Amino acid sequence: MRRRDLLRNRLVAAALRSRGPQLVITLAALAGLLVAIVAGLTGTPVGARNAGIVLVWIAWWALLMLVAVPFAGRGWCSVCPVPVVGEWLQRGAVLAPHGAGLGAGRRWPRALRNIWLQNAGFVLVSLFGIIVLTQPRVTGLVLLVFLAAAVATSLVFERRTFCRYLCPVGGFIGLYSQLAPVELRVRDAAVCAAHTDKTCYTGSASGYGCPWLVYPPGLTRNVDCGLCFECLRTCPYDNLALNVRPAGADLAVARGRGLDEAFKTCIMLGSALAYAAVMLGPWGGLKSAASAVGTTPWWGYAAAFLLLVFGLLPGALWLATASGGRLAGSTTTTVRSFTRFASALTPLGLAAWMAFTLSFVFANLSYVWPVLSDPLGWGWNLVGTADLAWTPYGAAILPFLQAGVLLGGLAWTGAAVRHVAADLEPQRSVVLQAAPVLSLAALLTVVFMELLVA
Repeated sequence: MRRRDLLRNRLVAAALRSRGPQLVITLAALAGLLVAIVAGLTGTPVGARNAGIVLVWIAWWALLMLVAVPFAGRGWCSVCPVPVVGEWLQRGAVLAPHGAGLGAGRRWPRALRNIWLQNAGFVLVSLFGIIVLTQPRVTGLVLLVFLAAAVATSLVFERRTFCRYLCPVGGFIGLYSQLAPVELRVRDAAVCAAHTDKTCYTGSASGYGCPWLVYPPGLTRNVDCGLCFECLRTCPYDNLALNVRPAGADLAVARGRGLDEAFKTCIMLGSALAYAAVMLGPWGGLKSAASAVGTTPWWGYAAAFLLLVFGLLPGALWLATASGGRLAGSTTTTVRSFTRFASALTPLGLAAWMAFTLSFVFANLSYVWPVLSDPLGWGWNLVGTADLAWTPYGAAILPFLQAGVLLGGLAWTGAAVRHVAADLEPQRSVVLQAAPVLSLAALLTVVFMELLVA
């Protein structure tokens, strides 16, 4: 498949260069976030009737996992409401490219310019996941903390430091954005090399320097590009392209991968396993332990979860990588092989989250309609749906959808594993290098099938 630049279309280019459409969507998302916070903190404690739970963990999560991430990568980040209040204060403007901002503009510490803090944040949220997903006041508090942390970070540090290095959801989206069929890249690197002002990074009268602290000509993967489109507004040579490309093209890129990203892959897989087991599995004791925060059973659950995401899964992948290398007589270091083969498991991770989301959303989507009529629980009936009863959807087709998604993820991961093996040691046996990692991926798929489909 050849890449096709959407910005060659004048209407698309004009819409993306204008801040107006982006701002409208962001404001709508911000209104939804504020409603979710207020409803979570002050509304009914019944999660199925509270907008904080229903709009965030059913409606938004379904949109994110089933549409936005698979097809648009970091597209959600371009309209996310969490950082915008802090960004407006930092810039001293909402639409205008310049203003008298309040931010101190400090640089993020060099030692922390990685995604380890995002990894830790996601693990922390996951440890309390069952109560975050079911207790409105906890959801409201978590959303409020996210919003406050983003504002505070913007007032101290430069640009979107919170999004780049701290946001747990941003790390999640960034990892899986590598699979999306869209990318923002420069058209001609030579044009950028000759442009001494580098306005795509430093900013100009037409827009801000890259809020994500990325130099666009250096982009080779989607991980760090938030698709804010400021570079489109500041490039004087119209040298940016928004390409439709083969899905998963980033998996072939070796540059920029480290242990932090490899562990992110394991954390995502382990978290999907844990959520599936706790929320959909037949073990009532496990769900009770995950819900009883602070008790001895919860500490046991927390210890098991941490062992899974930081020990068992990375250890299994390390062992599979090292075994394949020894079988094939590879001269590549295990660390490098580990980081590359971890990226090949990304499609299976996204498939697992999509399969989990399908089961969760199909069972609970009908809760959205009453909440749309009465978002704050004040007895309203705005669109006439307040009295609609809960009805699960798609029970007959759900297992087939989940199985198809998981098997598709396994097939995609298999192709990626074979590509990595061939790329690392082209003169060695691809089969011998790939076989242990493929076996691990197949085992994980069987486990997910048992939890989600059986």
